Amino acid sequence: MNLDPPEDLNLADWLVDARVREGRGERVALRLPDRELTYRDVQRLAHRFANVLAGLGLRPEERVLLALPDGAEFVGALFGALAAGASVVMLNPDLGAEAIAGLVDYLRPRLAVVDGRLVPVFGDALGRARERLTLVTVGGAAPGLPSFEELARTVAEGFTAVRTHRDDSAVWLFSGGTTGRPKAVIQSHGSYAFTTVAYGQRTLGLAEDDITLSVPKLYFGYALGSNLFFPFSVGASACLFPERATAESVFAALRRHRPTVLVNVPTMIHQMVSHPEAGAQDLSCLRLATSAGEALPAPLYERWRATFGVELLDGLGTAEQWHVFLSNRPGEARPGTLGR
Repeated sequence: MNLDPPEDLNLADWLVDARVREGRGERVALRLPDRELTYRDVQRLAHRFANVLAGLGLRPEERVLLALPDGAEFVGALFGALAAGASVVMLNPDLGAEAIAGLVDYLRPRLAVVDGRLVPVFGDALGRARERLTLVTVGGAAPGLPSFEELARTVAEGFTAVRTHRDDSAVWLFSGGTTGRPKAVIQSHGSYAFTTVAYGQRTLGLAEDDITLSVPKLYFGYALGSNLFFPFSVGASACLFPERATAESVFAALRRHRPTVLVNVPTMIHQMVSHPEAGAQDLSCLRLATSAGEALPAPLYERWRATFGVELLDGLGTAEQWHVFLSNRPGEARPGTLGR
């Protein structure tokens, strides 16, 4: 695709269904701690979510909250909601009831797809909120609440993505709150496609043989792009793990999956180079790593290169731009700068 997305554009179709149509359905799309999912597997899961959500009354342009750990169900729910024409709002699963209640009243979503373990905190939140919504649980049923697993057994497997315009809302991302209360920034299907091509493909040079791994979780826009949309756009693989990222868990994922691109942040970069066993780690699988979220000090960049021998590309992005728009380039990294 060029940098002028077509007028009719639905990200679920562009990033998942198109890979199957291209004959890439059997390529590995997701690498999880215990299994792998092909693009066809992801498509089936997303279509089931789309049918379940539509069956619960979801209409195009309505908001759907996602509060799930990184895993197959997060990806299926995200693409299922997008296929149904909805706007997705990704929440940190660790939010408390008061914060959730405030977001429910602010966003006025129709549905929330949540990890079954979060039902108590969401129940508390909805007791405080003025707006009403339907909770759909994943990974555990709760009395009186619809369960995705139960409903998925009753719906059709196939789903044709709703026709959406490239300017229609796809995801509402929250700003960092540096100027006060975080605000929801509405990003379109076309915006995501544009940056996926401009940064993911043309700047990072992602190709179908790449395997990505991210330190930030998917509810961050930085990770959503770099560890899902970008690899999916070229038929590559994304590695996901649900637990909190630590130097140990990242090293373990590197050993298990041997990714080619590591999506990182300065805090974790420091933890990795400072780890007592840093010198024993084999990161030769990586062709590059990225950094964003805060400025990367030049001395930390030099420690990383000296320890692991991997090029590190610092960049700048915002919720308003949804992803990195100023970046060092492969083979041209200059420590202490944000690039071009």
